[in-house]
Amino acid sequence: MVRWSGVHYTMPNKTWRKFHSGDQFVDRGRNTLVACPHDWSRATVHGAIKIFPAKGTSYPFRNPDGDQTIIFSSWYKSKVMDVLDEALSTGGDPNVSDAYTINGEPGDLYDCSNETMYTLLVKTGKTYLLRIVNSILNEEMFFAIANHNMTVVGSDGAYVKPFSTDYLFITPGQTMDVLVTANQAASHYYMVLTPFLDTDSSYDNTTSRALIKYSGNYTTPSTIPTPTFPNISDSISAQLFVVRLKSLADKAHPINVPKNITRQIFMTVSVNLFACPNSTGCTVDGNNKLAASLNNNSFVMPSTALLQEYYNNNYNLNHLVDDLPNKPPTPFNYTTVANMSAFTEEGTQVITLNYGDDVEIVFQGTNIGATQNHPMHLHGYSFYLVGTGSADFDNGTDPGRFNLVDPPEVNTIAVPRKGWSAIRFKADNPGVWFMHCHFERHTTWGMSTAVIVKNGGTKETSMRPPPSYMPPCS
Repeated sequence: MVRWSGVHYTMPNKTWRKFHSGDQFVDRGRNTLVACPHDWSRATVHGAIKIFPAKGTSYPFRNPDGDQTIIFSSWYKSKVMDVLDEALSTGGDPNVSDAYTINGEPGDLYDCSNETMYTLLVKTGKTYLLRIVNSILNEEMFFAIANHNMTVVGSDGAYVKPFSTDYLFITPGQTMDVLVTANQAASHYYMVLTPFLDTDSSYDNTTSRALIKYSGNYTTPSTIPTPTFPNISDSISAQLFVVRLKSLADKAHPINVPKNITRQIFMTVSVNLFACPNSTGCTVDGNNKLAASLNNNSFVMPSTALLQEYYNNNYNLNHLVDDLPNKPPTPFNYTTVANMSAFTEEGTQVITLNYGDDVEIVFQGTNIGATQNHPMHLHGYSFYLVGTGSADFDNGTDPGRFNLVDPPEVNTIAVPRKGWSAIRFKADNPGVWFMHCHFERHTTWGMSTAVIVKNGGTKETSMRPPPSYMPPCS
């Protein structure tokens, strides 16, 4: 099953489903979104949804001379599902990928492809819209182009106030739309993709390269220029990029940030441990295995599809799920914890919202387990990133610094290591929606939940019944 990130469906059941000729959906996005499944097959099954201005309208920037999709992905020598199965059998971290790819090519720094790489041909003076998608499984990334600045104009299907930058910071599941002008001497220039990681977790510490190649007659350089990058653990540069993202918030592109919050959730995100059954077969810190949690609950995927059960049982899942608490069961000093247990509990705990709720969720990183950024994503919605910061969230002072004027409208955010991020949205898309960390290994370990948005009081504000051709989920 494939999810179309950021798309608001008016299709039956409004979520991952089989598409038929004639099916329709309403899209609130305005540039580029990502389509991919939600398991480890995402390493090779992914794509971009390119959205163009409606007929009679235009971009809020000058029409580009060219339009190119660029997709980042993970490449494994082994079968990806074998990598997952081995990790599950030992309880440990999965093996890291063997390479990163740019449009399917690892580039010339890898022995397997040192004679080929992706090449973007450009003409001097022309401006190109690059629709960049990060489909990498387990790493956030920095990206840069030698001698060329990028103007960021969109993220996750929404326009942003344009800003110039010499690097991108992009998490798994995110999209960035940037303008690049071929304004340098005609030559070759490297585009470079390298990981960001400020933790002791395992990661693929390799670099992928591609080329920008100017058209025309010139001597191929003996040394191709390479961009400079923030350090691999430069969390300040990562966060400085995040806070530059702001909505256009003008008459032609209005926003509607919820102000009167009716549902407030404070959610810890942690990497944890489970004790192995019978104390055998696991290799982490003795006889334990790795886990992950939201508010100390490691999500257990049910054996039947929640959406299907929800519809078949008259919009009721009380027989299958419990409520995820609105705050951690035990408050603690989240980013300076010293004696807090790393062990967590497991269960199928979900968040239930009333149709029309104005929702605020504060994601709080913790010092439990391997601390790192967490790219949190919610299906079925775009939301406003109204604030982000370091250390423990202070409910007395931090809300006063929220950006309620022009926050970015996104569907994936990077919760900073030992920090917090706050989002707001209106619960106006009824259904059962997956919320999870976009590191695939963390989702596998249980850093996820389901968000159930109840039907409204009318047909238009309620889920539609499935059509006759809809196959059952299994």
